[in-house]
Amino acid sequence: MRCLKVALLLFVSSLAVAQTEAPNSGADSFMADGVAKQSSPPTLQEQVEQLEEPLYKPFIERYIIDEIKVLRSELEQQKVEMIREITDRELKVANSSISYATDTVTYFFYLIAAASSILLIVGWNSIREIRDRVQSIADEKVGRLVEEYEERLERVEKELLRKSRIIQENQHELEVTNEVQTLWVKASQETSWEQKIRLYDRILELRPDNAEALTYKADAALELNQHQWAISLCNQALTVEPDSGHAYFQLACAYADLGASRIALDYLKQAVSISDEYREQGRQEQRLLSLSQEPDFMSVLTRREELAGSEA
Repeated sequence: MRCLKVALLLFVSSLAVAQTEAPNSGADSFMADGVAKQSSPPTLQEQVEQLEEPLYKPFIERYIIDEIKVLRSELEQQKVEMIREITDRELKVANSSISYATDTVTYFFYLIAAASSILLIVGWNSIREIRDRVQSIADEKVGRLVEEYEERLERVEKELLRKSRIIQENQHELEVTNEVQTLWVKASQETSWEQKIRLYDRILELRPDNAEALTYKADAALELNQHQWAISLCNQALTVEPDSGHAYFQLACAYADLGASRIALDYLKQAVSISDEYREQGRQEQRLLSLSQEPDFMSVLTRREELAGSEA
């Protein structure tokens, strides 16, 4: 935002310098120069505040889209790092457990060797039987340990495969999101309504449940005087997102063009009830001028505070 504001200040200052350096001719120009010299010129801040919103709105949209893209990339990177760290820790625990089991078996055999030596020194004759018994017990314990750790390693392998699939799905989702954002930027810069519709169709191929793309496609259809198509697209958007104010507003415009004033006014009321921004859009929309004959048209586009002020 700070870079955008500095760019706007430089643009306004260049305009001010160009206006002050333009030559004036005739007696009228001489008198205008005298009046301009007596009045102090407006500051850069005042000139920036007088700028209209469409002059800098695309920069803000582009900045927001880039920030969202960076945030999503950072989030996916954090997920990958967290999964990698968890996997490393689980492998370390498995290695430590296996080392502990190996050391235990080794110490156990040392103990058996020491006991056998003691029995041999004492002179027992059944030392072979004792050795066989100890060997069978040791084999049984080792077998149980091996089975247990095989099961653990199998679970770790399955978990690694599951997390790998999640990472691949997230990477695919990130690629799709980046492509969708690129298509939105191209659509905002495109001047041909037919080309806009092609871009919106590509977005809907990647995101079939994108209600916003359906409503913007309906807007382009209205510009091409395809009213029934626009109404069908808006109904699809409302099926996906019942609280889509943009879809209700486009329906109001479509029915206003078709001459159905009451239906258009009802859809306009629903759009305004979802968001107040459609009041101002309704005042500026040329398609809704035919609704001005309806008695409650102005009450729909006027806020309660404004109505209370006018009545007072």
